Amino acid sequence: MGGSSPCASCKLLRRRCAKDCIFAPYFPSDDPHKFAMVHKVFGASNVSKMLQELPVHQRADAVSSLVYEANARVRDPVYGCVGAISYLQNQVSQLQMQLAVAQAEILCIQMQQEPASLATTNQQIDNHQDDKSFLLSCNNLNNNYNFAGQYLGFASSSSSNSIQDPALKRESLWT
Repeated sequence: MGGSSPCASCKLLRRRCAKDCIFAPYFPSDDPHKFAMVHKVFGASNVSKMLQELPVHQRADAVSSLVYEANARVRDPVYGCVGAISYLQNQVSQLQMQLAVAQAEILCIQMQQEPASLATTNQQIDNHQDDKSFLLSCNNLNNNYNFAGQYLGFASSSSSNSIQDPALKRESLWT
């Protein structure tokens, strides 16, 4: 920068901001909290080394990733962003199971309402033999759903196998 106001990193580190300061384009002076978090987790020297090793066109994305990881690490010192990823993977698994149950229920309703189109339904089943939805039978769908969810550890809210981090539920993952 070299001009009127030093970048957030130079301001925090109490040094003069040079024209070729590597932090200036990514840590503006109007957002000091951004660099403070990254500095707390990674250290200014390490961040500087990382940015210098990257091509200029990739540095903005790297800074964005560093800020995200630093915020996640401060929020959850043990798991960091891996805790957030695990939580989201758990949600995807739950939604996949719900989708599978809904697809099986739709097929059962179609089979009950349209006995004349049984050949079409059988063809649909043959085309989707590998889908989870067709592994469930029409009988006792709710029981199958609860059993499968408890076995796989994600459908039942009382399951002890699922990763339940209350901190992730209380606050947004992206703020």
